[in-house]
Amino acid sequence: MSGPDIETLASRIVYQNRWMQVRENKTRLRDGTEGIYGFVEKGNFVIIAPICGGVVHLVEQFRYPIGRRQWEFPQGGWDIAAKPLDVAHGELLEEAGLIAGSMKEAGELYPLYGTVTQKYRIFLASDLRPGVPAREATEQDMITRAFPLAEFERMIVQGEIQDAGTVASFGLLRIKGMI
Repeated sequence: MSGPDIETLASRIVYQNRWMQVRENKTRLRDGTEGIYGFVEKGNFVIIAPICGGVVHLVEQFRYPIGRRQWEFPQGGWDIAAKPLDVAHGELLEEAGLIAGSMKEAGELYPLYGTVTQKYRIFLASDLRPGVPAREATEQDMITRAFPLAEFERMIVQGEIQDAGTVASFGLLRIKGMI
């Protein structure tokens, strides 16, 4: 058996703004069945796990699509040409007001690859020192707080932290023995 599992017959952008575009493709399966497949194209991003000396630094912000404030690791994306390591250092300072003496890449994941093309790289930030946050207008309500590692883990287990990227990143770091 050769060839793609799903053949694209036509493709069109049905919506776009500066952060994303929604694409709808006319498709054909191997058996000849035709259909449509819609998905979101977004730029890649980084998630930074600032963990140092048994302390985890999180940011909390209002997430408009779910209508709630959530604790999570600092995360974000920049220009497509930017190096992920530079983005990680920049986002950590911008959101959490922290400067990392050490930044190690742990891996790369897709948050929702059945719906979104976007992927993210995970970085462990350590040897942390304070800096000056430089938040964007959309982050003006963001706060940062340090939690003991045990409390952070309890927050995940009890469903207080629901950001899949934060939970998956922490799990990957644990499995790899990086924390």
